[in-house]
Amino acid sequence: MRVVSLVPSLTEAVAVSAPGLLVGVTDWCTHPADLGGAARIGGTKNPDVREIVRLRPDLVIANEEENRAPDLAALRAAGVEVLVTEVRDLPQALRELDRVLVGALGLERPQWLDRAEAAWAAVEPAGTFTAFVPIWRRPWMVLGRDTFAGDLLARLGVRNVYAGHPERYPRVPVEELAASGCDLVVLPDEPYAFTAQDGPEAFPGLRAALVSGRHLTWYGPSLVEAPAVLAESLSGSWGADGR
Repeated sequence: MRVVSLVPSLTEAVAVSAPGLLVGVTDWCTHPADLGGAARIGGTKNPDVREIVRLRPDLVIANEEENRAPDLAALRAAGVEVLVTEVRDLPQALRELDRVLVGALGLERPQWLDRAEAAWAAVEPAGTFTAFVPIWRRPWMVLGRDTFAGDLLARLGVRNVYAGHPERYPRVPVEELAASGCDLVVLPDEPYAFTAQDGPEAFPGLRAALVSGRHLTWYGPSLVEAPAVLAESLSGSWGADGR
């Protein structure tokens, strides 16, 4: 099959499971490093529809959150088959990965998918901590309700104080965040690239955990090592005893 992926997570999942299927990927697809010469077809929000059609894919794989409906409609209008995934929590992510790899692409269920499921099933939270999770600044935006990243953090013992917000990615004034009374601020390095010098200074006196955005937000082979990687980053910020 000839596959175009509009989602970095799905690009990695396909590339690791069946090298050679991908003929087109986005500019944001960075893993694995060697994508076999697949054409770059623009960003997740602004793919080059004409270039994708020119590649003659048997299937385009997309995500309802990461990709725009008008682009997917244009691909379908051009006669291209498009499979759209929806991922709001870990169980759904595992089901969708199986649907793409086994159901749509006809592959054997990859071993890494079983290892990822086992790794998360074995997670034992070290405690319960409250946090907010910025994903952008200027303006400040945080994880709200029904997010994949929020579900992963909850499994690791981190309660997102904005998990009940009516919006999935609400804008929240920095003053409100600083006064939230949380134990922790979790700062991923994507989509906004928070660093030790860019982010923690906005919340003086509050412990900050700098975490890998790929391990927090990607659903693919990174899920195998994500529990250990995230737990290490989180425990480094609050200590084993939660103080």
